[in-house]
Order: sequence, then structure tokens, then C-alpha cells
Amino acid sequence: MRAADLSFAPADFLRLTENAGLTGNWGWVFASDRQTWSPGLFRLLGLDPLSVQPSYELLTDLVHPDDRPSLASAADLRQGHALPGREIRIVRPDGTLRTLTMRTELHMTPEGRPQAAAGLVLDVTDPAALMRLRRADQRRRNAWFAAARLLFVPVDLDGTFRFPPEAARFAGRSIEEINADPFADVVPEERAAFRDSIARREAGGVFQAAPLLHHRNREPERFRVLSVPVHDERGCLIERNGLIYPAALTAPLAAAELAEGLEQAVEGHHLRAARALLDWSMTNLAEASGLSLSTVRRLEENAEGQGARSRHRAIAALRAAGIRFVVLDGGGVAVART
Repeated sequence: MRAADLSFAPADFLRLTENAGLTGNWGWVFASDRQTWSPGLFRLLGLDPLSVQPSYELLTDLVHPDDRPSLASAADLRQGHALPGREIRIVRPDGTLRTLTMRTELHMTPEGRPQAAAGLVLDVTDPAALMRLRRADQRRRNAWFAAARLLFVPVDLDGTFRFPPEAARFAGRSIEEINADPFADVVPEERAAFRDSIARREAGGVFQAAPLLHHRNREPERFRVLSVPVHDERGCLIERNGLIYPAALTAPLAAAELAEGLEQAVEGHHLRAARALLDWSMTNLAEASGLSLSTVRRLEENAEGQGARSRHRAIAALRAAGIRFVVLDGGGVAVART
């Protein structure tokens, strides 16, 4: 596997590999010179995020001298030149050598000028490590299905569903048949309305419905279908994560797998409503979350990108104080206090 292959991996698998220190990503907005690194990239490079400022120059400085010519320089990126995919070696500050593949993308203005660059990095020093993660991820999904008939279904940006192998056991049909008609298990009297509701969903919004499904030899049963968009830190839509589970199940075992996308659906007015329930000022929220007052203000004005880490920190502080964010049928978000 190479970094380019990760573009087609589900977002939750990317999080799994990043938490294991095998992947990371970086971004650079040229006009503001704002550079960001994911926590996984700091771990992968062996650097402390509390003492190191993200910098493309620092990244290239860590590259083995023999491999630097194969990587675009900072000046190359600013001029709109990037080498899409390369394998390089980096030397960590502790002297250890790691082999990485890096995929670099340039983002251009409508006039064709370089606007930003971003990269995805994968550690391929130990190929078996990624295979072990894949197997662990599959075991986890098998356990979800065995415990609660719960299916995690990523959805590509073009609307294509990527059903897992367990879907065949769930529906009593082959994966090929399911992919050909994902709506065949919805009872006929609800099928058209369910299909239309998916077609009408907002591209960047949460979708939730509870169709009646008829699968294998069971009686028809109502299942909840939850589809959550996931954005990167620049606010670009990466994919949609889908979850299918019995409607009677009130707390899906894999809800955490969708937590990032669900939290990205929380907007400024939700944060203000949560503060009102707690009788908090913006200063209170800033202190509880460790964010600056100006960052909290930007969040409440929807001026921060949907994938901004600051949003998750604010939500974590509100949840710790007893706030619940609940997804409603139709994709709306309600705010409650426990």
C-alpha cells in the first residue's frame, strides 16, 4: 500500500492508522502562510507538537539527503509544482530511519494560481504493521455485526456505497447484488420514498431515516440508516460514513466511529444554545475548552472550517458539562442538557 491508496480508504481506517503512528497529513495555505500538521504526523516524525511549529521546510529537512531531490521544495510548491507521489526516507531526531510514501496535492485558484498544498504520508517501513491493522479493523467490524447486526458502510463522494462482507449475511444476497440495488431490501411501499429522501439530502449534511427492511427469512424490521459527512481541516468533504442498525437499538456500538462527522454537524447556533442551557458566556466556554475567546467567537459565527479541531474541543467541554447533541430524523441536530 502507498499513500495514494489511502485516498480510497474509509476515514475511520485512516484514523486507526494515524492513531497507530503510521499515517499523518499536512496542509499549507500560501497567502496566510498557515501550516498545519495532524497529530499523527508529529508522532510519525518523532516530534513534540508542543515545542515544534509545523513547517514544510522542517519536513524536508528531516528527509534523508539522498532523497531530497525527489521531493518538491517549498519554492516548488509556491510556484505550483508538486511531485504527486514519492517514496522517501526520513531521519527522526532520535536518529531512527523510517521509509515513507507521500502524496502531495496542489489547490489552485479559479485563475490557476497556486493557493494551497496538502500531503498525506504513510509509513511503509514495516509492511506487516498495516496488514495487522487491517485485520484488527475487520475483526472489530465482525464483532459489531455479531453483537447487534450493525453495519458500517462508507459512501464515496459520487454516492457509491461500499458495503462490507457482512452485508451479504445481513441481506441474504451477494455483495454484487447489493451493490447493483442497495434499496432492494426496503419494503416496496417505502422504497421509492426512501430512495427519494437520499437523493434530496444535502451534500454536506447529516442524513437519518428508519426504513422497514425485509431480509433473508425474517419478518420485516425497521432499521435506522445514518449517513454522516466527514470533512478535513480545510473544510473539504472527504467522504460519508454510513451506519445501519436495528431501530430498537438506542446506543449503537459503533457510534464513536461517526463521532467526528457528527460533531462537524454542530454549528454556531448549536453552541450558543448549549451555552444558554449552561448559563455560560463565551469566556466560560473558552476557559473550559482551552480555546481562545476569538476562536470560540469564530466557531459561533461559523467562520471556522467544519473540520477544525477547535470545534471538537468546544464540544468536548460542553459534553463534560452535561450537554448532549442529538441527531434527529431528517438530519437536524437538537441540543439538550442531562
